[in-house]
Amino acid sequence: MRVDLFDFDLPDERIALRPARPRDAARLLVVKPGAAPEDRIVRELPDLLRPGDALVFNDTRVIPAQLFGERVRDGVSARIGATLHMREAGDRWRAFLRPAKKIAAGDRILFGETADRACLVSGLAATVAEKGEAGEVVLAFDLTGPDLDAAIATLGHIPLPPYIASKRAEDAEDRADYQTIYAREEGAVAAPTAGLHFTPELFERLDARGVERHFVTLHVGAGTFMPVKADDTADHRMHAERGEVSEATAAALNAVRARGGRVVAVGTTSLRLLESAAGEDHMIRSFNGPTSIFITPGYRFRAVDLLMTNFHLPRSTLFMLVSAFSGLETMREAYGHAIRCGYRFYSYGDASLLHPAEAE
Repeated sequence: MRVDLFDFDLPDERIALRPARPRDAARLLVVKPGAAPEDRIVRELPDLLRPGDALVFNDTRVIPAQLFGERVRDGVSARIGATLHMREAGDRWRAFLRPAKKIAAGDRILFGETADRACLVSGLAATVAEKGEAGEVVLAFDLTGPDLDAAIATLGHIPLPPYIASKRAEDAEDRADYQTIYAREEGAVAAPTAGLHFTPELFERLDARGVERHFVTLHVGAGTFMPVKADDTADHRMHAERGEVSEATAAALNAVRARGGRVVAVGTTSLRLLESAAGEDHMIRSFNGPTSIFITPGYRFRAVDLLMTNFHLPRSTLFMLVSAFSGLETMREAYGHAIRCGYRFYSYGDASLLHPAEAE
């Protein structure tokens, strides 16, 4: 499909730079194909679900995966920024480096600057083991395992999305704001943002409603922020992300559907992982490994009945995904309504609860 079909105009003032407080005070747009969008609040979610439904959350935990450092070659230095996006071994990460043209395989990079980037400190060095396309490299660090994790935690920065980072610097509030309350498995470089809306009080109301909670893990990579540069969706390459669905979770979700309940994915990351784990028989199976699934209109969903998600970028793979789920025209109308009515967009913005388009 043509990528420009997924374009729309978004006023700059609609981009949220801070989350709603409390988290569940964010607005929630209920989208049903063939019906007018319905304006609600996230804390009203239990009223929109049925007893026996199951919410599926991504329990990945964001790490401070943005590093700054210096490459020295033949006595000449260059400032380098790195965003880690997928771990390949105890000492190796795939990363995006900027500026990429100043990097070659075999280069050494010394990472570690203070918050004001004024003083380079030693302690975390890496070799560029491989150089790929679009600034992607494999970094082989001198440290490994827990020692490397500790160094990244000390020296790294929370990699705020570009549309926020271009307007303000990361600060102490982001360390908490850009993390779900149930984050557990470290490894993401971007938050599963639909989950940012949940609070302990909302969990209590969902429990009282009889809505189940289940958890999967997909370590969201920096590729989620990469623009689609191709003119046709067939020419776009998705970056792989590592995920896991346990046997127990797969069995529980299959049981939910077998008794008439609905599987509600909280976020596109949960949805993409569940769809990667589901077979043509619509049964969810255990999964452990990378997925680069790319969902566009025409895709037949196998595992998910409802989707809760934030509002996405024009021409992005995520707007393509929601258009596949509820229909392109439905989503264009819903986004138009959201823009006119002052909804807040992107990672710290408001949410939507999407119902699927009728199967053709």
